[in-house]
Amino acid sequence: MSARNQVNAAGRKPKLGQNFLVDPQAARRIVDALGDIGNSVVIEIGPGRGALTKTLAQRAGRLVAVEFDRVLAEQLHEDIAGKPNVKIVQGNFLDISLSAFLTSRGAGTSERAKVVGNIPYYITSDILLRLFEQQESVDTIVVMVQREVADRVVAEPGSRDYGLLTVTAQLFADVERLFTLPPDAFRPPPQVHSSVLRLRIAPKAQALGVDSREFLTFCKFAFAQKRKTLFNNLRGKFSSDETRNVLISAHVRSDVRAEALSVKQLAEIYRNLRA
Repeated sequence: MSARNQVNAAGRKPKLGQNFLVDPQAARRIVDALGDIGNSVVIEIGPGRGALTKTLAQRAGRLVAVEFDRVLAEQLHEDIAGKPNVKIVQGNFLDISLSAFLTSRGAGTSERAKVVGNIPYYITSDILLRLFEQQESVDTIVVMVQREVADRVVAEPGSRDYGLLTVTAQLFADVERLFTLPPDAFRPPPQVHSSVLRLRIAPKAQALGVDSREFLTFCKFAFAQKRKTLFNNLRGKFSSDETRNVLISAHVRSDVRAEALSVKQLAEIYRNLRA
């Protein structure tokens, strides 16, 4: 699995490193999860040595593979040479504008990209947030992440993994875990299992009556210290009486923790406090 630390073409590990997917069946399953991509723009994050890229190049209407490592990007460019529907971009995905790729294709404003990738563990949240920021340009996201991160994304209220990342993902998308891969699906094998998630963009802020940015800022306060109750976490932002009254009106006990509440319940508390 990616740690966004790349291995060069000669096989030497520089100061950065990457665990490359080597299971061809798993690669096919990941690409299959995108659905029919024959007429789609597909954005691949961190293609590495191209385990997904070659299959994507055969199926996608247009493929843009964004690789951080210069050596790997050059190698991919050589491997995919002659494919007019493929573009290899060397750069940081967090700096990429997806709408620019759609516009450069001459696509209509309603067209949205499908995104796929083997996501670096330590910037999973950053990449998901970047994709959610560009939700108008995204249709479906299929990503492979550390299993423990996937647990947090798909968690249910009341579970130990439920938190800010869960709420953020579920505010913007319908999320499902597809399958999990063992370390030996990669070379070199990581010390963790990896899970593949599919997120179908489905923004819920309007239906919940919230502004997504302001609501997530509120949620940062709500989940600030997991050992503290929601009431105590919010007291740093709102008055005690105000917070207590809003919790009562929402039929929420004052000793409840934020991880016990659904996105809908958190949105109700946010709306009442804001009002």
